[in-house]
Amino acid sequence: MTATTGPVCTGASTAATGHASYPSFSSYVRARGPVLLRTARSLTANPCDAEDLLQTALAKTYVAWERIEDHRALDGYVRRALVNTRTSQWRKRRVDEFACEELPEPAGLPEPDPAEEQGLRDAMWRAVMKLPDRQRAMVVLRYYEDLSEAQTAEVLGVSVGTVKSAVSRALGKLRDDPELTPVR
Repeated sequence: MTATTGPVCTGASTAATGHASYPSFSSYVRARGPVLLRTARSLTANPCDAEDLLQTALAKTYVAWERIEDHRALDGYVRRALVNTRTSQWRKRRVDEFACEELPEPAGLPEPDPAEEQGLRDAMWRAVMKLPDRQRAMVVLRYYEDLSEAQTAEVLGVSVGTVKSAVSRALGKLRDDPELTPVR
């Protein structure tokens, strides 16, 4: 007795039509699964969604397996199930955003205290003034004057890399400043 590696099929059906006749649903899925998965992937962009789509279509095919008279047309049946399932999913998609004329105001947020905000601005400015002159100039140009790294480099006559590294070090110093550490 020899072992076969492919799907079990009848020789007469394969020779006459070029298609295999599958005696069981599981043999059909083993033999045609990769091809059907490629079809599912062409219907959706996400590979995980394609696998779910194929599983749903195969479940529908399994339910109808005994009613399918011509097993040579199984690929067409599953492809139609894939397309119909994908169309149903597309039609059922939920829309979570709705257009409205007025934006809703956030409820329950306390109004910021102007005195606290001014105190934070003063503390930030004192921390910036502690930075070395060159770092302070770069931070002021980048964040107070809103210049790009390239514009800051041009104004100061240095390279963009110098601006990046100096601003990075300055921001590190500002993060470590105890006066700016948020109270928890």
